[in-house]
Amino acid sequence: MAKNYSFWQHKYGAYHPNDPLPAGSYATDVLIVGAGYTGLTAAREVKRDQPELNVMVLDANEVGFGASGRNGGFSMSLFGMEPETTVFRWGKKKAREAQEYMQKAVAYVHELIENEGLDSDYEHTGMWRVAYTERQEKRLKSTYRLLCDLAKEGSYFFYQQDEVKSKLNSPHIRAAIYEPETGILDPCKHVRALKTLAEEAGAKIYENSAVADIRRSDDGIVVKTSNATIHAKKLVLATNAWTHTLPGPRKLRSRQRAVWTYQIVSEPLTKDEWETLGWRDRMSIEDNRQLVHYLRITKCGRITMGGGSIGFEYGDAMDKWHDPGVWQDLEAHFRWLFPSLKHKKIYYKWGGAVSANFDMVPEIGFIGDHNIIYSTGCIGHGVSLTQLNGRLIADLISGVDSELSRFWIVNRKAISVPPGNLLPFIGVKAITSALKGIDRFEERELRSKRIQTSNNSSQQTQ
Repeated sequence: MAKNYSFWQHKYGAYHPNDPLPAGSYATDVLIVGAGYTGLTAAREVKRDQPELNVMVLDANEVGFGASGRNGGFSMSLFGMEPETTVFRWGKKKAREAQEYMQKAVAYVHELIENEGLDSDYEHTGMWRVAYTERQEKRLKSTYRLLCDLAKEGSYFFYQQDEVKSKLNSPHIRAAIYEPETGILDPCKHVRALKTLAEEAGAKIYENSAVADIRRSDDGIVVKTSNATIHAKKLVLATNAWTHTLPGPRKLRSRQRAVWTYQIVSEPLTKDEWETLGWRDRMSIEDNRQLVHYLRITKCGRITMGGGSIGFEYGDAMDKWHDPGVWQDLEAHFRWLFPSLKHKKIYYKWGGAVSANFDMVPEIGFIGDHNIIYSTGCIGHGVSLTQLNGRLIADLISGVDSELSRFWIVNRKAISVPPGNLLPFIGVKAITSALKGIDRFEERELRSKRIQTSNNSSQQTQ
């Protein structure tokens, strides 16, 4: 994986990481493990709240190596998997609170970029969720009605096919939910801009400094690297998809597992190709499948697409970053969705891990007392979520009773991941098979049309 940068890391070019933590013994008020969106935001906000505190950040790799530098760059408001799932599991009251939290998260990121002048290639373009078939459109309308019930007025709009076609030349999209208050960004540029903000606030960041041990002591927490020991009063574990690989408290291994998602990006489109496509509003897009595809325009004039099938990590290897079969399926979907771009080459392919817990809802929790805090379960929708979570964690460290610190995901009673590999294997296979089955059922008419088109082409060739 160290040799398979994301497109964003590849595009960023030369990056010079901070030095690893030198050998020795250290004492700090707050130690944060994980220099992604959550950890860097928490570091900055803690220092802004309490400048007198000593704050250290460790990362096992370089800033932007994990999900924060590999994601699609969608600053979106989706919480967990689907709003229907959240309502079913937690009820409408908590679902409304979650929707409000996510809309705050998107605004938090937008305002941070604007106020600090961050070079994150941010565009406040809005987002579509689209349907390809009649069955998907029916379900999309139901989701739209639920979202309108959960969110403030004017948060969502429904586009019929005529309006869709006026804004994007893709013959297979039947309808769309439009959410105007979302954005897209370059995730790698953004996470490294957050690093700069955290350092300017006074946090000390050490890269390529893997944690080898975590344990409690009489006066706090002791964390060890290969050559250093840190005595911390407060510890934040902001490692998300890698959390189950950490040494130390057993509870960490049951909070989540890594789910791998894969992406491709096209070569740049020409001016004429963009005119033919008509994607002038530059909105990001996610389809309404169970195993979703997500796509957007890059600042440099390409289209990036991800999603479809997933990979699941049962152990600690964290090596499922590549899947040629999924990349091939993504390329096929790209060419099907945009027939006018069938000739375009795929420029780059990559994969990355997101944090998924058993009940598919984000979680911020404590281990033992309030001195160890962890954050997991972003479910691939974490660009805005994780950054507001960082602000929330700063409130927890300060002991502040705030609207954020009272959000119900804090120390909630989460369902643990079953121990071992057999039960998770059976569960994942059952869930993914069910999701694939629903997609096959809802897309039967598409397969029929493809077969008919293929047969007609074959007859013409003969």
